[in-house]
Amino acid sequence: MYRTHTCGELRIENVNETVTLSGWVQKARDLGGMTFVDLRDRYGITQFVFNMETNAELCEQARKLGREFVVAITGKVAERESKNSKMSTGDVEIIAEKLEVLSKSALPPFTIEDDTDGGDELRMKYRYLDLRRSCVRENLVMRHKMGIEVRNYLDQLNFIETETPVLIKSTPEGARDFIVPSRMNPGEFYALPQSPQVFKQLLMISGFDRYYQIVKCFRDEDLRADRQPEFTQIDCEMAFVEQDDILNTFEGLTKNLFKKLKNVDIDYDFPRMDYATAMEKYGSDKPDIRFGMEFVDLSVIAKGNDFKVFDEAEYIGAVCAEGCANYTRKQLDKLTDFVKRPQIGAKGLVYVKYNEDGSFKSSVDKFYSAEDLQKWAEACNAKPGDLMLILVGDKKSTLSQLCELRLEMGTQLGLRDNNVFKPMWVVDFPLLEWDEDSQRYHAMHHPFTSPKAEDFHMLETEPGKVRANAYDLVINGVEIGGGSIRIHDTDLQAQMFKHLGFTDEEAKAQFGFLMDAFQYGAPPHGGIAFGFDRLASLFAGIESIRDVIAFPKNNSGRDVMIDSPSTIADEQMVELGLDYRKE
Repeated sequence: MYRTHTCGELRIENVNETVTLSGWVQKARDLGGMTFVDLRDRYGITQFVFNMETNAELCEQARKLGREFVVAITGKVAERESKNSKMSTGDVEIIAEKLEVLSKSALPPFTIEDDTDGGDELRMKYRYLDLRRSCVRENLVMRHKMGIEVRNYLDQLNFIETETPVLIKSTPEGARDFIVPSRMNPGEFYALPQSPQVFKQLLMISGFDRYYQIVKCFRDEDLRADRQPEFTQIDCEMAFVEQDDILNTFEGLTKNLFKKLKNVDIDYDFPRMDYATAMEKYGSDKPDIRFGMEFVDLSVIAKGNDFKVFDEAEYIGAVCAEGCANYTRKQLDKLTDFVKRPQIGAKGLVYVKYNEDGSFKSSVDKFYSAEDLQKWAEACNAKPGDLMLILVGDKKSTLSQLCELRLEMGTQLGLRDNNVFKPMWVVDFPLLEWDEDSQRYHAMHHPFTSPKAEDFHMLETEPGKVRANAYDLVINGVEIGGGSIRIHDTDLQAQMFKHLGFTDEEAKAQFGFLMDAFQYGAPPHGGIAFGFDRLASLFAGIESIRDVIAFPKNNSGRDVMIDSPSTIADEQMVELGLDYRKE
């Protein structure tokens, strides 16, 4: 047999047992009279000892082993003289008696250790080697356990896991679709699903009142650390429910995952914040509430002192950084450079130091007296020793810039601890948002989101003020999931399509099957989808979702390991009716 035990299994109780282990050579150390070989598999590492005095031939064989050779070694377990508390098998070693090389290895392009010397692109090109590193493997093991816990929890609540189609119809709303040409229907195309949205609504109409699916979704959009062209959702829908039913159910799921996977007890109800408040206080619809530093509007009290920058600004916003009045000019210049970066876009930064002795020092002393700055301090609840940081401009842009500044200060002050978790719900999003380019409204979530009942009367007269019956789960400033109560009334859905600029014919062509289904008794229903990859990366304490995905794409949407996307043969192009290259 290739192995009697794994490389992470043997303990002091196994001393004097004869065992066989198989795995990859982590490293081999030739010390003259003895050679030590660390053998690794996914369960751990075990040390083998080859003794020149007792078996010179075997020791010579061990000296020829290279990194990542695949071997099977038989020997007797012995207690280790110098124990290694950092290894689960560190109390024992194996005195080798037999060695078989199962497969040789070329020299790896980077060291296969937690602290590797391989850069991101190199590791992605050789992802199958990167996956041998314990830190990457542990992320995928945690992801696997998360999937099990999700299924167990939802199964206890009578949810049914149901697969939905992968080849579907392209829709114009939302992100760009990935398109698949149909060979059997020339000139026609499938799309890969951005979500199973319409199918889970159809399942509610079918009487499957509790559905879920851990499902792959696809979006052809620009990539960031928390986005991939293909990603995984925990997709759920419930019938005969209101918003509170869904929030309570999936708050329970979230608490269960924290307990089972992180041993973290969250014994309070998640706070709820409406969208308008989140934007006003944090400049974001996914605020990080691990720390305070809420925005203060100084637009009224800071004007009127002949400081043109302030007097002409639509909005003057401040954050108060506790205990930072001792920031040096160099530190303040770095903060100014930070907010002036093109991706943030501020034109400058105003600071006010509220010194420990009660005096003030600011970058606008020329225009404002100590009495003026005292009023600012009172508005910001600042105390001696604090630093006020102020940005100005049009309100929408300045709120966004203040958000980035606040997060940067939270990072500098150590307030964004990855071991602290602060979940919350953001609710009452706008139903529609106006797009200047197309000169029409777009759904902020999707066309099937229901307006709040108390806002129905504004749909025709003031559609931009209508709030959606929608909600997002936000943890530590990351949107983990989102959903809504759906429209289940044919007339209301038709009205929604109208506001989104669909003609009756376009709505029929795109969503006629759903509108038809509504005619046969659609129950009130709603749902939510969690970003499985984002949740896994949150639990793993890493920012990028790539390291919780076995074979991810890079920031250009490429799989550099298999070199995809790639061209296809001319014959395939012709067969699919895509023979434009022949012209």
